[in-house]
Amino acid sequence: MNDLSALFARLPEGWSEVEYDGRRWGVTRTVHGDGRSESVLAEELGGTDLVSANLYRLDGRAVLKPCEMPEAKVLDFLEGLAPA
Repeated sequence: MNDLSALFARLPEGWSEVEYDGRRWGVTRTVHGDGRSESVLAEELGGTDLVSANLYRLDGRAVLKPCEMPEAKVLDFLEGLAPA
């Protein structure tokens, strides 16, 4: 598995636009608690798809918690996105 922190860090904090799987997405990355946790919410622009997950840093390790979707969907999105 790729470094989860590095995958999240590919996105700037706040809102940005990316491309994934040939579609445009609006993504919001929020850092909480001095970096102890982060969230990503991505919405397909002009569509209905959604990607949402939280990243928790616990005891020196990063733990990914997808929001009501398979972990593979979140990882595919984070690994495959490109700046728009």
